[in-house]
Amino acid sequence: MGKISFSPRHSVEEVEEGTALSPKFGADGLMPCIATDAESGEVLMLGWMNADALRLTLETGEAHYFSRARQVLWHKGATSGLIQRVVEARIDDDQDAIWLRVSVAGSGASCHVGYRSCFYRAIPTEGDAGTSLVFTEDRKTFDPTAVYGDAPNPTQL
Repeated sequence: MGKISFSPRHSVEEVEEGTALSPKFGADGLMPCIATDAESGEVLMLGWMNADALRLTLETGEAHYFSRARQVLWHKGATSGLIQRVVEARIDDDQDAIWLRVSVAGSGASCHVGYRSCFYRAIPTEGDAGTSLVFTEDRKTFDPTAVYGDAPNPTQL
């Protein structure tokens, strides 16, 4: 991989208050990454990054993730054209989670199901809490079959 290298983690103070990028990946080699729309702030998706995905994201300015289901590194939008251009990248206090503010090419959608956001359903929290999901988007922004063909769902049940 390219030019970006991560700093070692020497102390809590350095990780939490310092300026060195010292990401902490889980036992599986991954860290969660939230992507939000750079303009609206809407949460678009939760993905996972390994060290290579984080490096590629920072080097190219386009989001890369690691698929837990397929066990492969992937460039978001390489197939669909819905590339996530990184406007800002942030890391949390203990450097084990990433937040990307992105601008999405094409229809602006980020969900492989065709919706703008992967979080297109709400879970009721009052009354019949946790029962039927409620759709928060009234239509898909693209036809996933037209974009991906009849390929199996990448999340694999």
